[in-house]
Amino acid sequence: MCSWLNQYGGAERVLEVVHEMFPEAPVYTSMYWPEALPAGYRSWDIRTSFLNRLPLIKRHHQPFLALYPHGFETLDLDGYDLVLSVTSAFAHGVILRPEVTHICYCLTPARFLWQYAAYAQREQLGRLARAVLPFILSGLRTWDAVAANRVDHFIAISRAVQERIRKFYRRPSRIIYPPVRTAAFEVSGQVDDYYLVLSRLIPYKRIDLAVRAFNALGLPLVIVGDGRDRRALQRLAGPNVRFLGRLPDADVKRHLGRCRALIFPGEEDFGITPLEAQAAGRPVIAYAAGGALETVVEGITGAFFREPTPESLAEAVESFDPAACDPVAIRRQAERFDVTNFRGELSRFIAAAMGGAELPGDGTHER
Repeated sequence: MCSWLNQYGGAERVLEVVHEMFPEAPVYTSMYWPEALPAGYRSWDIRTSFLNRLPLIKRHHQPFLALYPHGFETLDLDGYDLVLSVTSAFAHGVILRPEVTHICYCLTPARFLWQYAAYAQREQLGRLARAVLPFILSGLRTWDAVAANRVDHFIAISRAVQERIRKFYRRPSRIIYPPVRTAAFEVSGQVDDYYLVLSRLIPYKRIDLAVRAFNALGLPLVIVGDGRDRRALQRLAGPNVRFLGRLPDADVKRHLGRCRALIFPGEEDFGITPLEAQAAGRPVIAYAAGGALETVVEGITGAFFREPTPESLAEAVESFDPAACDPVAIRRQAERFDVTNFRGELSRFIAAAMGGAELPGDGTHER
């Protein structure tokens, strides 16, 4: 179970590992856009709600927000004794028989519902959207809180998300960090003279901070990825900033392995990309918030900047020496989050939940 399948990012990477664990299980979702996802998804048993038939929804799902509760509540999930939802919105609200166990792997309580002011500022919403959305979201928040009570067990992806689950849903949760395929990356013997951003180019990723900081520094910055902010960012960028768009996996891994450091300027609920960089032996310069605080070890695998400003990021880049970091130690940090650990922890959690064992309420599963 997932919220929607119309883009490819960290949530979909988690879903892929879960699907590998349960390859015969169908994947229920609100809507599915095959062209936006890897070809391998087309062999999955993907079952959608009535929302999948609505025009334009696959490219522009936000205008249909008010319909998602009904879309998930009307899914037919009879015949299962376990439902596992991997979600940041709506999918945890499915209605199940009382004897069915529902485990929610919560990527975050929906930011647009519970952190609306920050969301509206990040997404640069127009005047009409700002006028209408608060009325719609008020009702959706009420539904979301009620829906959270239908979940038997919550799993959080980070301490930041665990705290939001506690605050917004009044529910305890266990932390199981998202999976990283560290075996897909290797430490390179060659490091080139550029810094790297690897990201979708959308507002909340704060790629603008990196562009402005490197404009001031004059250092080479390579940006891999695409999104609706690309044109604006290209207009903003100086000649030392190169945009490569989306690249094949092999090229992405090569750029990760050879960069001086990965620049991670936004606040993420967890953030798999910094761990992929560390799996390739490269340090990370990250904004000191969210999941980066749990994945980057300051002075050993990277550095932090503490104000969301170009000046703070530029200062961190100038004061950090990537060559002083040991690539082997950097990779060792990433291996703590390897996909094998995720599979083991999730399997044990599911077995305990299905066996009726008392699960720890509000603790972090230490590694």
